Amino acid sequence: MPEHLLITIAVIGGTGPEGTGLALRWARAGYRVIIGSRSVEKAEAAAREVNERIGGEAVRGMVNAEAAEACDIAILTVPYAAHMATLESVRPGLAGKILIDVTVPILPPKVSVVHMPAQGSAAQEAQAVLGEQVRVVSAFQNVSHEHLAQDHPVPCDVLVTGDDVEAKAQVLRLVEAAGMVGWDAGPLQNAMVAEGLTSVLIGINRRYKMKGAGIRITGVEL
Repeated sequence: MPEHLLITIAVIGGTGPEGTGLALRWARAGYRVIIGSRSVEKAEAAAREVNERIGGEAVRGMVNAEAAEACDIAILTVPYAAHMATLESVRPGLAGKILIDVTVPILPPKVSVVHMPAQGSAAQEAQAVLGEQVRVVSAFQNVSHEHLAQDHPVPCDVLVTGDDVEAKAQVLRLVEAAGMVGWDAGPLQNAMVAEGLTSVLIGINRRYKMKGAGIRITGVEL
C-alpha cells in the first residue's frame, strides 16, 4: 500500500497561512491530515477550507493535544511566543513519533534581525522539552506561505536538519510530496542556520519590496 495511505500528519497550531498551506499540499498528495489548534472551532474551520480547495474530506480539525495523539508525524507551525507552551501541551501525544519544527525565534518588532535562543535554536529547545522519546527534525523555515497556498511548484529549497537519520529521510519524502526540493543539512544543531536565515529573508523582502524570498542550493543538476 502506498505510504501516504498509511500516514496521518498533524499540523499543530496549523490554522495560520503556513500551516494551512502545508496541510493543503499534503492533502493533495494523498496524505491524511489533521489541523490542530487551541480552538476546535478554528481547527475545524481551517480543515473545511482546505477540504473545499481539494474537493475532498482528507483533512480534519482537532485541538492540538488530540491531533498530536492521533497522528503518526506532527509538524509544529506556531509563532515563537507560543512555542514552549504548545510543546508542553502536546508532549504526551508525541512519544515515539517525529516532530517537524518549523518555528523561527523571531522577536517582534525586529523581525528582520536574527535572534537565537540560549539553547541554540527553536528546534533544539523542542528536543530538550520533548526528550529522547521524540525525534525532532527542523525544516520549512525558509519557505513563505505566499508560495505554499498557490498551485504552482514552490521555487524554494528546504533545509532539513536532525539527529535521527531515518526521521530526516521521512521528512525529506514529505518535502518532495509537498512539491519542494529538500536537502539533508546535517544534525539538529545546524537548525540555527535555517532559522536565522528566515530573518535575513524577511529583511530582503522588505528592502526590495518583494514577497516570498527563499533559498536554492546550486551545483547539482536535478
